[in-house]
Amino acid sequence: MSKVRRIYVEKRPDYAVRANELEKEFKDYLGLKGIRVRELVRYDIENITDEVYNGALVTVFSEPPVDIVYEEEFPKEEGDFVFSTEYLPGQFDQRADSAEQCVKLLSEESEPIIRSGVTYVVSGELSDEAKKDMQNDARPEITAYLDSIDEYDTIVLGYPNYWGTFPMAVATFLERYDFTGKTILPLCTNEGSGMGSSESDIKKSA
Repeated sequence: MSKVRRIYVEKRPDYAVRANELEKEFKDYLGLKGIRVRELVRYDIENITDEVYNGALVTVFSEPPVDIVYEEEFPKEEGDFVFSTEYLPGQFDQRADSAEQCVKLLSEESEPIIRSGVTYVVSGELSDEAKKDMQNDARPEITAYLDSIDEYDTIVLGYPNYWGTFPMAVATFLERYDFTGKTILPLCTNEGSGMGSSESDIKKSA
């Protein structure tokens, strides 16, 4: 019952919308060409029986027509650049919490413990500088800036969930202006992963 099982869930190529978006952003913002990006959601699962685990694999953690599930390890090529993001202790992991609730619906007796993260795989020729930019949140330039935000009291900040927070271009914007006394309303699009840590990260950056 206490065994920790690790699975990776990857969208099939025809459904890998998020991976394709990341690939485009890497190419546009970091100037990377000829790369391929994969995104795999990682779950660490414990405190459930084999029967419940096997049932949850194809009902809670994945949709078989859309997803590919790898147990413990996933295939990758030598030379691929692999890195992961995960929630820090104390941060709310909406994906893991939802999975726990769904497992309990499968088995009322279960008290699952689930943690999640996201693993990225980048294939292609990457310089050490490009790898560093990916991991260290390089700040892309914005093509056009507002002269001032003084006339605005409330700012609606729209962005997609990007590695569990906001995209790097949003950091560029937030660090450029003084938001003292202003209200920021975050509007985060996502595919079920929630807002991640973007709300707290906005508070730190603005």
